[in-house]
Amino acid sequence: MVFGEEVRLPVKGFSGMVDITGEVTGVARRSKIRRGLVNVFPIGSTSSITTIEYEPALVEDFQQKLEEFVSRDWPSRHSETWGDDNGFSHVRASFMGPGMTLPLHEGDLVLGTWQQIVLINHDNRDRERRVFVQVMGEG
Repeated sequence: MVFGEEVRLPVKGFSGMVDITGEVTGVARRSKIRRGLVNVFPIGSTSSITTIEYEPALVEDFQQKLEEFVSRDWPSRHSETWGDDNGFSHVRASFMGPGMTLPLHEGDLVLGTWQQIVLINHDNRDRERRVFVQVMGEG
């Protein structure tokens, strides 16, 4: 059985991060699938999905490291070509990878106690982001 839903969320720019664990859990529950896999995929080339302990200090640490890795001030050829100054956001998203797959066991996502699923908007502006959640398995 396969079940999917799109989720839309507002997210701050410059690697703003939001916890989407509740939204993903909701889709998994609505699927009525008990055992299988949950794929979480951001629609767009400047966002990522990962897991993290979603607490303010660690979110700031993560954002600081992303800034050190590829600075928003980096003069990318993409930004020069298109004039949108977001080449850094494409590189950040590509290195992190777009989505992830999680196990689903007895109707619950398999996550650690302090492990939340987060959506990161690497773009240089606030955006409404679309995420497709697809659940595959058996009831």
